[in-house]
Amino acid sequence: MRHSVLVVGLGRFGSAAALELTTLGHEVLAIDSDEARVNDIAPKVTRALQLDATDPDALRAVGAADFEHAIVAISDGVEASVFATMALKELGVGNVIAKAGSRLHGSILAKAGADRVVFPEREMGQRVAHSFSVRDVVDYLDVAPEFGIVKVRPPASFVGRSLRELALTERLGLSPVALRRGTEVTVNPDPATTLAEGDELILIGRDERIAQLDR
Repeated sequence: MRHSVLVVGLGRFGSAAALELTTLGHEVLAIDSDEARVNDIAPKVTRALQLDATDPDALRAVGAADFEHAIVAISDGVEASVFATMALKELGVGNVIAKAGSRLHGSILAKAGADRVVFPEREMGQRVAHSFSVRDVVDYLDVAPEFGIVKVRPPASFVGRSLRELALTERLGLSPVALRRGTEVTVNPDPATTLAEGDELILIGRDERIAQLDR
C-alpha cells in the first residue's frame, strides 16, 4: 500500500527515512529549514521544500494536513521538534512519529501529541552493546525489558547441525523465528533444517539466554 509521508528535518536520520520511504514506493514530502539539505535530497524524493516546520501556516500552505503520516526528525533543537509535532497534530495528521534525543525530550513529545516516539541513538547503542554478548551478532531488536530478537550468524559449532538437534527452545528458551540463506528467507524454519556457513538465524527470547548462544 502506498502512503503519503511528510518528513520534517533532513539530518542523517530524517534523510535516511525519506530516502528509504521513497525506495519503498511511498509519496514523500521532505522539509527542512536548511536550503542545502533540501537541494541535496530534492532529486531523490517526491518533493522537497525549504520552510519553517514550526509555523502552522507554512505547513498548512504546503498541504501538510493532507498527509496520512509524518516523521519529525528535527535534531538541532528540542523546542523546534515539539512545536512541529504540535503543529502537525493540530492540522489533523493522523500518525506523527517523532525523534527524541533523551527520555525527557521523548516525554515532552508524547505530551505534545506524538503518536510514537523513537530514540535512534539509544536503540543503536543497545544493538552495539548486544554485539559484545554474542559473537557474530548481525542485529538486535529490544522487545521488552531483558527480552529481544537477535539476528546471528550461527557459531561454528552449529554449522552442519539441524535445529532439532540444537534444541534451542528446549535448552535456552530461544525460538527460531526465521532463517536467511543468501537471498532466501524462511519463516518458522522446519526443525529438520540443517544450518550452513553464512546462514543468518533470527531468534527471540530472553537476553540472558541469547548471551549463552556461543558458550
